[in-house]
Amino acid sequence: MATELRHGLSFLHLVCILHLVCGQIRYSIPEELELGAVVGNIAEDLGLSIREMTARNFRLVSDDPIQLLKVNTHNGILGVNERIDRDTLCSESWTCSVSYDASLENPLEVHRVNVEILDINDNAPRFTEDKYHLYISEITSIGTLFALERAYDADMGTNAVASYKISSNKHFGLKQQKADDKITELLLEKPLDREKQSTLHLILTAIDGGIPPRSGTAEIVITVLDANDNAPVFDHHIYRANVVENANSGTMVSTVHAADLDEGANGEVKYSFSNHVSQNIRELFTLDSKTGQICVKGPLDYEGKNIYQFEVQAFDKGVPPLGRRATIIIGLTDINDNAPEIRLTSVSNNVREDDAIGTVVAIINVMDRDSGENGQVHCQIPTDIPFKLQKSLNNQFKLIIDGALDRESTPLYNISIAAWDAGLPSLSTNKTLLISVSDINDNMPKFTQSPYSVFLMENNTPGGSIFTVTALDRDLGKNSEVAYSLLESLSVDDSLPGAITVNSETGCIYALRSFDYEKLKNFQFQVQASDAGSPSLSNTATVNVIILDQNDNTPVIVSPSKWNSSKVTQIATQSAYPGLLVHKVVATDADSGQNARLSYKLLEATDRTLFSVGFPSGEIRISRKFKDQDKLQHRLVILVKDNGQPSLSSTATILLAFLPNATESFSELTNKPIDPVYFSELNVMLIIGLGSTSCIFLLIIVLLVILKCRQDSNVYGYGSRICCYTGENSAADFHRRAVPKPVLSYAAGQTLPVRESYNYTVALSPDSSRSDFLFLKTLHPTLPLDDFNVCDSRK
Repeated sequence: MATELRHGLSFLHLVCILHLVCGQIRYSIPEELELGAVVGNIAEDLGLSIREMTARNFRLVSDDPIQLLKVNTHNGILGVNERIDRDTLCSESWTCSVSYDASLENPLEVHRVNVEILDINDNAPRFTEDKYHLYISEITSIGTLFALERAYDADMGTNAVASYKISSNKHFGLKQQKADDKITELLLEKPLDREKQSTLHLILTAIDGGIPPRSGTAEIVITVLDANDNAPVFDHHIYRANVVENANSGTMVSTVHAADLDEGANGEVKYSFSNHVSQNIRELFTLDSKTGQICVKGPLDYEGKNIYQFEVQAFDKGVPPLGRRATIIIGLTDINDNAPEIRLTSVSNNVREDDAIGTVVAIINVMDRDSGENGQVHCQIPTDIPFKLQKSLNNQFKLIIDGALDRESTPLYNISIAAWDAGLPSLSTNKTLLISVSDINDNMPKFTQSPYSVFLMENNTPGGSIFTVTALDRDLGKNSEVAYSLLESLSVDDSLPGAITVNSETGCIYALRSFDYEKLKNFQFQVQASDAGSPSLSNTATVNVIILDQNDNTPVIVSPSKWNSSKVTQIATQSAYPGLLVHKVVATDADSGQNARLSYKLLEATDRTLFSVGFPSGEIRISRKFKDQDKLQHRLVILVKDNGQPSLSSTATILLAFLPNATESFSELTNKPIDPVYFSELNVMLIIGLGSTSCIFLLIIVLLVILKCRQDSNVYGYGSRICCYTGENSAADFHRRAVPKPVLSYAAGQTLPVRESYNYTVALSPDSSRSDFLFLKTLHPTLPLDDFNVCDSRK
């Protein structure tokens, strides 16, 4: 029945008022509607069709994260989405509403939707307590008013508290003020008599103005008090107690007691602090109003205050209440709850590394707020540092230097100072003192390397940097600023001074002139490094400079010597055999190593197939047999190249002539002017030796021919080595002709090649009027005799 009544009231309060003024729509709904309840048809109110709402992307926008209402886009109905409690939503506000923005696109339209939440009577009045106590003396006058507690109703307006009523009794009634104030007082209408009725129980009812009305009740217990004519009396005028500091909260300190000769409420005593007791005392101690026990409430600190004195009072429950006062004195007992405190005074955080032993660095005061043994302190520092503590006064120490200081090994000291007291258990404190050691000039510069070895390529650019020396100084500041200078050179070369300089700031060494490996291969000098300290300290280092060879010299051709426009004519016979050494090119290179390693190559030749050049030796040899179609004069260009990078080279041009026969050879040699400069002593000696040998050899051949001719008048057949012609005066017609041998030119100091051996096949002309050789051929010792033709003297 109640549910149906509530739904009926909800239906009656469901008022949907549509206002379309300046784009604003208003609705009014009661609170506590069911989920899905209809608030209104917002599509019709905006004049929109369902299709238009969807096409124009209708949205309901709110700043509230909880969406209390939402629109069904299928029918345009605005409905309840969440539970709506006006009392929670708007608290004690007389008006309550929620606002939304209805947004449409294409074109953009925004309509303000305001929904007012109407209050319903869903809360009953209630009191803050279920039971209230009133103590009224039996001698209270009739007409006395006693204020009653008001009831609270969460609803607003007519649904709030409207009236009060009290249960039926003989002594009290209600006096209600104006309806707007809703203040109700209890009125004593008939005198009280404790002996007849000492306690009265009344029911106070608060009724709201809702339909149907709701109510709330509270019990009022009225105690009739006896008349009070005796005050409480304490057992002691002064109470003394002791408690340890830092006692736990709730620790009992003392108990006070007062007695009252009255009976009943007049004899019941209540304890409390006197009015003038400070707030600090009230925060540190509590006083039980019934038992009189004084307990610890807050932290107690002996070092802050060790004695507390205050007053307590005892009142009875008489009307009017009577009371007395007593003094409480509480003393604190010290415990070891404070660690020593280290205070540094007159601290010198910077000491010189040459400070004397015993120099005072700092004054250390060690304090402990505790008393007795708890306040007796000790202090120490580590023993492995050049400092120590020296006690001067009570709890005062001096930190002094106790050893040699070296900034380079230890520039900074973190001195840990430890202090502890004599309490049980002992408490300790540590503090770190930072002391830096300032520098003095006690370290000379040290070179990173000594001696230095510098490899410098010859033909260096004058003024260029060749090396950098570095000297380090372990000191600081100006004591570590290093300047470089050049000392007297150690080299024996008198031209070296002034050729080397050094940058005083960077240590960069410069060569002021270019060096030639072929003239100077190494030298030494000394560099001095001095710091800027006072007095200045210095050190020296030796620099060995090794000149490296560069391929800057072209090969020089020693043999053949350059004459006749760098062309040397050589003569060979057409009977030269393959492998025969025609000439040897000799060259030298002033460089060293690979730069002086020479190779020889046939660069140009009239006929490359006829000659070959030894790659490492420079020897020119015959590659094949001479043919009739071969030219008699050949021009050879020999390339002499070193192995440097890049490679350098020279060329030698040699003209080589082949003699078709001995007569031509002899006439060419005899008619050709010889430059006397071309022949050296060695060449002359070689020509004389070869000429003598050839003459003796020819003479022996002639003698052998004569002997053979005498023994046998017949001519030797084929296979003979020599063919002789008979005739008158044949011996007289035989003339010895010198066969020229190639002239080899060698530089001084070169090893002469093995002397070549030559064999000749000789034939005499049958014509006695001619004295020339008809045929001349070189006979190689390795060739078989059958390869040579034999001349037949017979006609």
